[in-house]
Amino acid sequence: MKSDELFALLRRRGVFWPTAEIYGGAQGLYDYGPLGRALKRRIEDAWAAWFVGLSHDYYLIDPSEILPEAVVRASGHLENFTDPEVVCDTCHNAFRADTVLEKVRPEGVDGLTSKEVEELVRAKGVKCPSCGATTLSVPPPFNLMFGLDYGVTGHERAYLRPETAQSSYLSFPRMWDVGRHALPLGIAIIGKAYRNEIAPRQLVLRMRSFEQAELQIFFDPENFPLPFERVRDEKLPVVRAARRLAGSEEAVATSAGDLVSVGALPEFYVYHLVHTYRYYRDVLGFPAERIRLFEKSDQERAFYNRIQFDVEVALDSMAGFKEIGAVHYRGDYDLGRHGQGSGKDLSVTLTGGRSVLPHVLELTYGVDRSLWAVADVHLGKDGDRTVWRLPPYLAPVPVGVFPLIPKEHGGYALKLSDDLAAEGIANQLDDSGTIGKRYARMDEAGTPFCVTVDSETTGDGLNRDTVTVRTRDSKTQERVPVSQLAARLAPFFRPPRPRQS
Repeated sequence: MKSDELFALLRRRGVFWPTAEIYGGAQGLYDYGPLGRALKRRIEDAWAAWFVGLSHDYYLIDPSEILPEAVVRASGHLENFTDPEVVCDTCHNAFRADTVLEKVRPEGVDGLTSKEVEELVRAKGVKCPSCGATTLSVPPPFNLMFGLDYGVTGHERAYLRPETAQSSYLSFPRMWDVGRHALPLGIAIIGKAYRNEIAPRQLVLRMRSFEQAELQIFFDPENFPLPFERVRDEKLPVVRAARRLAGSEEAVATSAGDLVSVGALPEFYVYHLVHTYRYYRDVLGFPAERIRLFEKSDQERAFYNRIQFDVEVALDSMAGFKEIGAVHYRGDYDLGRHGQGSGKDLSVTLTGGRSVLPHVLELTYGVDRSLWAVADVHLGKDGDRTVWRLPPYLAPVPVGVFPLIPKEHGGYALKLSDDLAAEGIANQLDDSGTIGKRYARMDEAGTPFCVTVDSETTGDGLNRDTVTVRTRDSKTQERVPVSQLAARLAPFFRPPRPRQS
């Protein structure tokens, strides 16, 4: 399905739509409707169950979205959080450099200076995407942060956080006291981040206000004990940077053990790379052949990273692989910079008396991008019906409840809907149209089970107080006693959890 077709379907079903749509929309901003908000919550819950569930010493917090200027100065974002842009001197429109150059340099412009970008624009005779002119110039890199004047006088400076990660580093000393005074210590955040993108495009894949889920794992670089033997034989679809420089971007299935022994990656990094891969494959349900782990070179990776693999998924709607997550080894960059900026020693003393400035492993994840990917991969046609084959624990509406004849069965169906909700099973009562149309609406919304109340349910025969349960993917129907319904359905709505280390 093409991106415009997929977006039209998601907008029609109330998943998301442009912000201020009646005014023509706002570039890079989107509102989520009932199905979209519910799906985001399910995705966030599944992420937390999987990644926070990796250890008993990993915690979820909810910090402020506004950061004082001193924080982003110390973190390096004031200096380094930039994107190269290209400006047309004829029509005065501005564009991301990687967008303008994507046909002549498909590998992107990461690591290039503004001067190198300008030389490439001139050498290739690149034209303005808006007016076709060749009068393109490359100004100094554009900082992506949203600045704020705040306080009574308005003279104090702050910024909307450009990533959720910084709040984890600021919270580390407090969380060290809250926790067991032991490493590794994980701090997870699910929340908004803000970036003043030069030219947002590709719908929710590049937004100015977006949702991130990130886990920062603080650890002792000399001692990070993990059950690596459990993952040693796992095959990962990796694209190493050296292979790309040799001219191939094809993923090669490589065991976790070989990535360590031959590929010279640390065990702790590969262990978490395996669990990240498993999350996309086993939790979000993406076929293995659609996933690749794409290593960034020294020149390409973010300024704070020592090792970086992006998780990319092949999306038909976007005509290729798109990044939706990453695993970053950030070393001691963050606590070191914030220690200098705050004038406080952020080292901790471990059992035995050794002082350590923890290193950080970051597992970062785009919630909005993953929602789009979940739609791209799982939403499709089955004959004449549109079916969103979501894993049940991700379904925005887990159960549909139908009275076959609303006037006769509506009261029973309403009570059943309330009883299921009281058992913790979200559901939607639908009494509009034929039963076939109701099934079609639920299939399109990803609802895995539909429950129908009919005359047998309310009658005096053998099937009294039983309902018909219809399964979305197989379309099979089964008669189930109402007294057993919640217990039968509940296990399907629990997101998978990893085995604790």
